[in-house]
Amino acid sequence: MTTINTLRASLMLAVLCCVFQSAAQASFLADGKGGLELRNFYFDHDFHGDTATQSRREEWAQGLMLKLQSGFTPGPIGFGLDAVGMFGIKLDSTPDHSGTGLLPRGADKRAVDEYSKAVVTLKAKLSETEARVGGLSPVLPLLASNYSRLFPQWFNGAQVVSKDLDKFTITVLEVNSTKLRDSTNSEKLTATAQQGAYSTTVNSDQLYYVGVDYQPLKDLTLSLHTSQLENLFQRDFAGFKYKIGVGPGEAFTEWRYFSAKEQGRNLLGKVDNRTLSTNFGYSIKGHILSGGYQKVSGDTAYTYVGGTDTYLFSEQQQSSFALAHERVWMMRYDYNFAALGVPGLTFNARYVTGDQIDPTNISGAKAGALRASGGKGEEWERTTDLSYVIQAGTFKNVSLRWRNSTMHSNFTAPSDQNRVIVGYTFEF
Repeated sequence: MTTINTLRASLMLAVLCCVFQSAAQASFLADGKGGLELRNFYFDHDFHGDTATQSRREEWAQGLMLKLQSGFTPGPIGFGLDAVGMFGIKLDSTPDHSGTGLLPRGADKRAVDEYSKAVVTLKAKLSETEARVGGLSPVLPLLASNYSRLFPQWFNGAQVVSKDLDKFTITVLEVNSTKLRDSTNSEKLTATAQQGAYSTTVNSDQLYYVGVDYQPLKDLTLSLHTSQLENLFQRDFAGFKYKIGVGPGEAFTEWRYFSAKEQGRNLLGKVDNRTLSTNFGYSIKGHILSGGYQKVSGDTAYTYVGGTDTYLFSEQQQSSFALAHERVWMMRYDYNFAALGVPGLTFNARYVTGDQIDPTNISGAKAGALRASGGKGEEWERTTDLSYVIQAGTFKNVSLRWRNSTMHSNFTAPSDQNRVIVGYTFEF
């Protein structure tokens, strides 16, 4: 991956020189855009039962995220610069109820009153190939940045995305650190704990990534991706996505297959996982009904980079449904009320249930009792999501969202979770 490191240094030098020389040129400035995103977030996670180590996590915070994106300078190779500044403010939090992921907190569990962070990304474009160096927030099958709180998760590194080859998208990526959604510091890369299946105290200096997406038809996409979290694990992904008109509506399906194994010095210990996640559905006149089957195989739980999303269809607000040997069934219903003449109002309801879970590497007293009895793990979660974007008047484009979920299992305490989010973006 020396080539990527060389690209990083060369692009940084070239962009800085070119930007300062060309900032006044029309394409750099006129094609630029910006926005200030306001996100007011209330988070309440109520744990029930004697096994809960914390009875409740409840916080309220305000986030402001300023995004500035330049155009590209003229010439065969265009250069540009993007910057994002983030500022979070505590509106309500106590040490007993902190830890929601909205706000950083210290060793005394007291959340900070405010925090800020910024990322800068240098970019260059040649034909249909774009290189980016600095702050990255990718949404890829094997590296999906988390944006479920005030701010996105960011990575520091270099990325090249090329669409020069007809019907192909080629992605090459290298990252060496991350800023988690509620952190101001760059941290080493690690694995997600998965209820105690993997250690979070070992880390990696680099993640390498190569992905190819092929679209032979407008509604068909085939994908092959691979990544290495140096000295921890290697992951591979194969994807199939297709949709077709059937009667008055549209049928669709997507299959996602992941595999993971130890890599390099094997600092994480045993990694042996294969996971198939599928989704089938039909949409008609504002209605979408979908569901799928998922199966985790191998000796260990689904493996992914710490802080990121899983990219599994099973992932819910509270559980990812991806523990060792877990078998999962999923159902989902979406409705867009624009079909009834109420644009901006949407609703979805999801239900996911998992069983056959091997509790060997699940931490906690309740899981220990399950192991002692020789039983298998079971869990389910029900989630509803109601969202409305005001269409006209003084508060036009203000968004209101309420997310609610209930989760039960025989190896952790049951819990209820509510998220209320009010958002607005000033664009300029």
